[in-house]
Amino acid sequence: MRQVIVRYKVKPDRVEENEALVRAVYDELRRVAPAGLRYATFREPDGVSFVHVARHEDGPNPLAALESFQLFGAAIGARCDDPPVVTELDEVGSYDGLAS
Repeated sequence: MRQVIVRYKVKPDRVEENEALVRAVYDELRRVAPAGLRYATFREPDGVSFVHVARHEDGPNPLAALESFQLFGAAIGARCDDPPVVTELDEVGSYDGLAS
């Protein structure tokens, strides 16, 4: 299993746009239902920082194949004050949530 966390900060005037693009990804995920993927997105209390957590089987990330995710990523740099930072994680332990 691969675990990834992505953090970034959007420009205050682009928060609603970013959230709409994120919601579109979840709409497509509900329709496509890719096997072996767990995914969650959070907005931090500052209102402009976002965290995405994904866990998927080894191999290509199923998110990359989604049209909505490609659209989300296409202009992420223009929406951000702080660009996305991707960190791969090694699990030490988990309880429910993103665990398999």
